[in-house]
Amino acid sequence: MDETSAARIGISAIATYEPPWVLGNEWFGDTIPRKFVHHTGIESRPISLEDEVTMGLRVVRNLQREVGCDLNDCAALVFVSPSFVPLSAARRLLDPERAEQERLRRAAQQLARRLGNLDCLATGLNWFCSGYSRAVAVASRRIAPRLALGSSQFILVVTVSRISRITDYACKQTAGLFGDLATATLLAANDSRKYPVHFDILHADAEKQPVDAPYFDFHLRQNVPVPRADGGTQHAEERVVFSLNGMAIADVAPRAMSSAVTKSLDTTGIRPEDIRFVIPHQAGSRIVEFTGMKLEAAGVRGELINGFTRHIGNVSSCSIPYALKKSWQRLYGLVACPTAAVGSPGISEVSQGCILLRSTPLHDRQRQIAA
Repeated sequence: MDETSAARIGISAIATYEPPWVLGNEWFGDTIPRKFVHHTGIESRPISLEDEVTMGLRVVRNLQREVGCDLNDCAALVFVSPSFVPLSAARRLLDPERAEQERLRRAAQQLARRLGNLDCLATGLNWFCSGYSRAVAVASRRIAPRLALGSSQFILVVTVSRISRITDYACKQTAGLFGDLATATLLAANDSRKYPVHFDILHADAEKQPVDAPYFDFHLRQNVPVPRADGGTQHAEERVVFSLNGMAIADVAPRAMSSAVTKSLDTTGIRPEDIRFVIPHQAGSRIVEFTGMKLEAAGVRGELINGFTRHIGNVSSCSIPYALKKSWQRLYGLVACPTAAVGSPGISEVSQGCILLRSTPLHDRQRQIAA
């Protein structure tokens, strides 16, 4: 992406939606490793019985209730979901009709219709756990300049993770890792009075890097155990599931996130010591700790935000906006939000990204009043 085309936009508000059904670790029995909580911090995770578009509808309604935004001002909708099966895998594993249902642009358009036939650009993307950084980069460096975003308009970035529908609950490595969640981020022009910005976006990017082997793929499995809301188990006769080399990702992710931050600092000319807070992708408590250690070695010693996986699990592309929302009143100054993720299924690659934010005078004033 061309950095020079970036529009001056920022984050005005974030809303979240957590499904009511919570699945605790006790359901998994011996499926999850003995030191699972020690390494990940995960004790439970929400599971959605509703599809991704419905979850997206719920979180946007939450945003409307919380900030009173008028959807007639929505110039673009970016729908981000890591639980959609990429078409390269869907066409290999599913019949044509079911494969078509995995089209993210189709889902984005469905959400726009269900929100009241929004007259806006509707697009979708899936960069797995780097999806939010990619979406914010697309919004600031492609969509906002292309649309000449007005001061009373906004862009909605809706992230929906429903990885429960593609989880192999018999797999010891991955069964307990992910939770279902949705977030909605309202992005507005920095000079907007109708939707005043709390965090200026100084930089946003995501890119892919080669690795020595594929760490991730999709498969068709038979007789897969699946949790029931009453605490029992049912078996799916056939299910498309993902596989993940968790050890390899756990090794690569801290280095990738540290690299993404240092690259963003080099691009913007910001000094490492000026970063006040670091909110890495909440993949697991130990991965976040190791990311902090790598960043300290690079001179970035801002306060590390960690621990959000305890009751939600790894919520993939939802984890950065969720952590921003939960830390909203705590944050000030410069905030670095790095991500790392698997690449395309069956390809020897990973992704990394970073969003650099700076709190606005409005946010700092409201923070002081709230304190």
